[in-house]
Amino acid sequence: MSALRKRPTKLRLDYELIESLIPDGARVLDLGCGDGQLLADLIERKGCQGRGIEIDDKAVLECVQRGVPVYHGDMIEGLGFYRDAQFDVVILSQTLQQTMDPPKVIHEMLRVGRRAVISFPNFGHWWVRLQLLLSGRMPHNRLLPYHWYNTPNVHFCTVKDFREFCDRQDLRRVVEIFLTARFQRVTHILANWRAAIAIFQIERGRENMG
Repeated sequence: MSALRKRPTKLRLDYELIESLIPDGARVLDLGCGDGQLLADLIERKGCQGRGIEIDDKAVLECVQRGVPVYHGDMIEGLGFYRDAQFDVVILSQTLQQTMDPPKVIHEMLRVGRRAVISFPNFGHWWVRLQLLLSGRMPHNRLLPYHWYNTPNVHFCTVKDFREFCDRQDLRRVVEIFLTARFQRVTHILANWRAAIAIFQIERGRENMG
């Protein structure tokens, strides 16, 4: 695999915050890794051992050009190749809502990784609610740029939904970070109303520890 290219690009704030949750030298798996930017920066800046899984042909090519090791294929299929606790952290950035079986994906993440970092658009955001109320149509904005008939997003959730899911599944919420659409921090109390993007770091609870 070719050496990683040095790039002076500035990370998006959500990427910076995800990166801040990853220990130096960690073994990292990035699901739906896209063009590999986040992984490449983790490898270059924090000395991580990074691998990705991505299904899009063009994105896989960009990963290869960045020198990022990537599996080209389905997420669940790719996860099946890894043994238990093979990674320190598994990342799922802005992709949870596109998975066909979110619970299976999350539990597989916590099988192959000790912790998971998951970010997703918050469907409880006030502007999403207002669009639905006033227009009676599915929301359409910068974070949700698709129409109802061509969107890859199949499982929207809110901050409250995800918190409840974790509690029901005995998953411990280690870190919670919330951002507006302009990448400004939001307090936990107002998160379900004001946050456009949610970032959670989770791990298995005591009952799920093997």
